[in-house]
Amino acid sequence: THEADSLRHSESEEREEENRHRRYMIRLLSRHFQLSVPKLDSKRRVVEQLLHSLLRVYCKCFSNSFFPVLQSAIGVGSACEGWSHLKEEDVVYCMFMPLKPPCGHAFHLELDTTVETPQKCMRILVELLCTCTGKQRGQNVLCFLHHSEKDLSRNQAASLLHTLCTGPYLDVQKIALWFQTFVTSAWTLLPQSGHYNMQVLPSRCSCKMKLMTASGSTLLVEMIFGVQQGHSDIFLSSQPTEAQLLPSTTWLDSYAVAEAKFFRHIAMQAPHPSCHLQCLRLCARILEGSSFSPNALKCAVMHLLTMIPLPDWHHRYFLMRLSDITCYLACCLEEKRLYHFFFGNEDVPREICLPPAFLAAQPLNLFEHLAQDPEAHTEAMQGFSEL
Repeated sequence: THEADSLRHSESEEREEENRHRRYMIRLLSRHFQLSVPKLDSKRRVVEQLLHSLLRVYCKCFSNSFFPVLQSAIGVGSACEGWSHLKEEDVVYCMFMPLKPPCGHAFHLELDTTVETPQKCMRILVELLCTCTGKQRGQNVLCFLHHSEKDLSRNQAASLLHTLCTGPYLDVQKIALWFQTFVTSAWTLLPQSGHYNMQVLPSRCSCKMKLMTASGSTLLVEMIFGVQQGHSDIFLSSQPTEAQLLPSTTWLDSYAVAEAKFFRHIAMQAPHPSCHLQCLRLCARILEGSSFSPNALKCAVMHLLTMIPLPDWHHRYFLMRLSDITCYLACCLEEKRLYHFFFGNEDVPREICLPPAFLAAQPLNLFEHLAQDPEAHTEAMQGFSEL
């Protein structure tokens, strides 16, 4: 019995020493990489309430028009997912604004073959529908197809084709400018206008707002417009990646809504407290300025979250999971292969709704450029070794 008590006491001391070492390492990493944890949740709720108020005003202003029908905003990106590594004043809260066609209109998605980019490009064809009969008749809408231009111009607002389109296609830049103008004029109608000064920042394809309090603190919000692909969580986005200069009628595939939904799913399933967001935040800070983009890092961690049992992401295993992430990234770099999470991946949770073509697709290698460029691969390997 004495020997058993002594053994238990020794094991307890070893666990306590291990916990002290773990806490010390976490403090050391946090201090070295200046990991301040922004108040992401509370500010995200402020942004969501702001967008809710803005949507109410929008519905009142455009209920009898033929501008796009705005749906409830969806928080996307690292800040809304809960892992932004930026300083509090630099965090941008991205909100996805789904667009639906107004009465008498339909959206049709077309592949845009006029643009050569690694990412699939689409155009949104706007079609006028007959409203003479059917469900839309009771809305007292003149038919754009079967009424004269004189009647239409005298009794009804212009169609979407005559306001926010270039030719028959929905125009990203026209939508952005139109919505920026709306936000500027509608700001005084929002209850938030009593607490913040607001400035609309220049943008060709989104609506960026800078909110400032009397004390000098700032809140950055970016509203990105999107059109849903079928009933899936994949959208066409008005926001091009990096510094792409694209025609104003070109829209790009966006996985931001599906990614945000994935992290909400993980948050509900993972143990509390979980370390996956802390790992993401730390790794993003460590890899800042390297050949690893935040999107590549996020993709790698999403794969690991479906490979490693979620109970093993408890905070007590933080250093182990951090080691797993770095080892996984090193293997991906060495093999020049990191597969996109949503293409041909059977491990995507069923809660994420993907187009059928995604499930049947061949895996998409995000490191294909490294496989094709030995010099870039060597440079990436050296940079990662130094990190």
